[in-house]
Amino acid sequence: MARLARPVALSDADRDTLSMLRRARSTPQSLALRGAIALMAADGASNVAIARSLGCSLPTVVQWRQRCAQRGVTGLYDEAGRGRRPIYGQSVIDQIVATTMGRPPRGMTHWSSRAVAERVGVSQTTVCRVWRAHRLQPHRTRSFKFSDDPDLVRKVTDVIGLYLHPPEHGLVLCADEKSQIQAIDRTQPMLPLRPGQVERRTHDYLRHGTTTLFAALDVATGAVTGRCYAAHRHQEFLSFLKLIHRTYPRGQIHLVVDNYTTHKHPAVKGWLAQHPRFQMYLTPTSASWMNQVETWFSILTRKAIRRGSFKSVAVLIAAIQRFIDEWNDHCQPFTWLKTPEDVLAKAIRKDNSGSVH
Repeated sequence: MARLARPVALSDADRDTLSMLRRARSTPQSLALRGAIALMAADGASNVAIARSLGCSLPTVVQWRQRCAQRGVTGLYDEAGRGRRPIYGQSVIDQIVATTMGRPPRGMTHWSSRAVAERVGVSQTTVCRVWRAHRLQPHRTRSFKFSDDPDLVRKVTDVIGLYLHPPEHGLVLCADEKSQIQAIDRTQPMLPLRPGQVERRTHDYLRHGTTTLFAALDVATGAVTGRCYAAHRHQEFLSFLKLIHRTYPRGQIHLVVDNYTTHKHPAVKGWLAQHPRFQMYLTPTSASWMNQVETWFSILTRKAIRRGSFKSVAVLIAAIQRFIDEWNDHCQPFTWLKTPEDVLAKAIRKDNSGSVH
C-alpha cells in the first residue's frame, strides 16, 4: 500500500502570504510554483493531483511538500549559498563604492558608470549592480536650503501650531501670490491624445503677457479665494486683503504669508493695524514651502497652466478662474502631519564634517 503524503498545516497568515506571492508580478516563477504546491497540499490534494494540475513532476511536488511540512513557508525559499558564485570579491565592490564617492575625473562634476568601470577595471553592468545594491545614484542631485532666520523656532512653532491646532473661533488662511504667469500660445494647434500617441505641441510659442494670481487657502476646508492682478506690488496685496475682508466678514482671521517685502510694506502694516481681526504670521526665511497655498499653486500649474495654450492674458485669467471655481466645488483640506519638532530637527543647520569633496 502506498504511503500517504505528509499533511501540510498552514495558518491563515501563511495562506495570505502565499496567495500574495502567487499574484505578485515580481515573484519568481519557481517560488510561485512552490507556493501553489503548498496551498494545494494544505487543501488535502494528493501529490499526483498537484503534479497534474500544475504541470510539474511528481518529485518536485514531493520535495516542496515535505519542505513546507517541515519548515513552514520559509522552507519554500532557496537556501543560503545557492545560486551563481560572485565573480568579484568584496575588495572590488569596496573599490567601486570608494571610487564613486571620491573625487570625479578632472573636468567632470560626478562619476558615470562607464568612468568608474574604466577606472576599476570591471564592466559597466557590474558598476550599476553595485550602485543598486548600495543605493548610490551619482547621476542625481537634490537642492537644500537652511534658514538663517533668527526667529526660526518661534515662526515654525506658530505656523505649524495653526495647522495642527487651529483656533476654535478663528479662520486660518494661507495667502501668497504666484507672479509672472505667462499667457503662452503655441504657434500651431496642439494635436490631441490618441491611442498609441501622446498629446503633441510645438516647442516654440508666442508670449501674450503675464498676470499675477493672489490666492488664499482656507486651511479648514481647502477652499480658495483668488484674484488676478497686473502686478504684485503692495497696492495689489492691499486690494487682495480687502477682498478677503469682504469674503470673510466676521471672525478672527489668522493669515499665513511668506517674507516677501510686499507683505511687510508700511501701508500694509497700517491697514492691518486698522483691522485688528487680521493677525499675520510670517513663515521663516527660505521656508515658504510651509505655506500650504504653495501646494495648491503646484496643483494649479500642473493641471491648468503648464500644458495650456492661451491667446491672451484675459483667456489665461478665465482659465485660472474656472479652475478655482471647479476646485471649490469639490475642495478638501490638506492634512499637515509634521510637528514643529519634526521640522526643526531638519531645518536647523548641522555641522557637515563628513564631506568628501
